[in-house]
Parts: sequence; C-alpha cells; structure tokens
Amino acid sequence: MNTEIKAVHFTLRDDAREYLDRKITRIHNAENMIIDLLFTLTKDKNFSAEATVNFRWGVSIHVKEDDFELTPAIDKMMDKLDAKITKEKEKAKEIAKKEAASEKRKSE
Repeated sequence: MNTEIKAVHFTLRDDAREYLDRKITRIHNAENMIIDLLFTLTKDKNFSAEATVNFRWGVSIHVKEDDFELTPAIDKMMDKLDAKITKEKEKAKEIAKKEAASEKRKSE
C-alpha cells in the first residue's frame, strides 16, 4: 500500500503527521486490498482533510471533511473513510461469493 500525504498552504508538523499515521492503522485490516492511499491536508480559513483510496479491483473512493482545527478534521475524515472502506470491502466479498457460486454451477 502506497501512502502519500500532502500539506497545502501550511507546513505539516511532525506531531500532526504522527497523529495521521496512528489513525491510518485503523484501516490496517484492508491494507492488502488498497493500492494507493492519498491524503491532502489544506489550510485556508479552515482545515480541509481529503483522502482518496484506490482499490486493487479498480474502484476509487474519495472523502473530504472540514474543521477549524486539523486533528478534528482528520478524525472526521478517518471515521468516514473507515466506513466507506468497510462498505467497499463487503461489496467485494459479495461479488466474490456470487462469482464462486456461478463457477460452481458451471462446473456441475
């Protein structure tokens, strides 16, 4: 899994990067399904935290959250990202299950 973190309009401090790295461990169970995990943290009037995930099977998901502070923006984004990854993982399991059943019927 390739992980890229970009900070736009500000310098990302080491403690904020470590905080994000700790949060990334929440999605460790889907690590083998993810090719790229791209984060963009932007500071305008508020902080914006965005993430794009590219899965092995070609699906891409994108989430974005805003907040006055960086860490709450990261927390909100990771909550949403975790839910979307879990949903995509369940979809992939269902598709694999249907394909296996279809292959079994063809072989009989």
